[in-house]
Amino acid sequence: MSSEPERRHLEVPAEAEGERIDRFLASQLENLSRSRIQALIKAGYVRNRRGTIEDPGLRVKPGDAFVVDLPPPEPAEPQPESIPLKVVWEDDDLIVIDKPADLVVHPAAGHASGTLVNALIAHCGESLSGIGGVQRPGIVHRLDKGTSGLLVVAKNDFAHQALAQQFASHGADGRLERAYLAFVWGQLDRPQGIIEAPLGRSTKDRTKMAVVREGFGRRAVTHYKVIETYPEAEGRAVAVSQVKAILETGRTHQIRVHFAHIGHPLLADTTYGSGFAASARKLSPEAQAALKALGRQALHATLLGFEHPRTGKKLRFESPLPPELAALRDALRGATDPRVLKRS
Repeated sequence: MSSEPERRHLEVPAEAEGERIDRFLASQLENLSRSRIQALIKAGYVRNRRGTIEDPGLRVKPGDAFVVDLPPPEPAEPQPESIPLKVVWEDDDLIVIDKPADLVVHPAAGHASGTLVNALIAHCGESLSGIGGVQRPGIVHRLDKGTSGLLVVAKNDFAHQALAQQFASHGADGRLERAYLAFVWGQLDRPQGIIEAPLGRSTKDRTKMAVVREGFGRRAVTHYKVIETYPEAEGRAVAVSQVKAILETGRTHQIRVHFAHIGHPLLADTTYGSGFAASARKLSPEAQAALKALGRQALHATLLGFEHPRTGKKLRFESPLPPELAALRDALRGATDPRVLKRS
């Protein structure tokens, strides 16, 4: 990669009269956000015939000419690592990954390397034009290490800003669609419903989230539908339910906390469902073995839909259950097959 800045010459048209310079430049430099333009102005990378521009709020006039020096993205602090990725879509603006359950999304304490970000830096290479001036992928949403499934990542400021706006609305404007498949303990009261309970940090353990009193946390809403139920190995009582969960909001650990809150925690969720470990004894030996082999919460991001930040085209991706969750489902079905209590 060249260490020389890319130089852009821009002239103000009549229709842009009176615009702030940061807004005007952001409209002309399509891969840069307005905040990034403001940072470039403050760092002295924008000038006109009279000299360096220092005020991002300067009003432009028709015929004004500006020179913008775009410094090359700084090398990302995380180092590139050759980690296999299942790529389901990729273009110049974004990449969609089907993440395995054992992959951490972003470097953090205890996970300085071996993350999705490390893998993407290696995979995307020069196609990363930089987020905030740093050559790194733009993470707009995350999946827990123990959750598998679909995740979209931005390659440049333009895509990062546009995708972040969609995720901030959580689908309220119809652009974003997200659904998960989960296996939970027991039989839910209704075949479909809504869990609405505010979430905040647990006062007993700051690494965990918890349902909190109204006014003390953030609004959190999960819609669910029961897909299939599985009986105990001995008897007709429901031991496990497979549910489809659709997020109206996207809070940390939302699905896991919400189902634990209503008394149906996810299988193998040692953080929020440890009290149900003994329930495994009600399963067939085959299902117990599949559950033990799972080694992570039974949650998969199966559906992701959003509007492409540049073209406006609706993109929609689906991911089937990964092998370890499919093995669990098949073992649960096989306990008394064909007497699975419900399928849809």
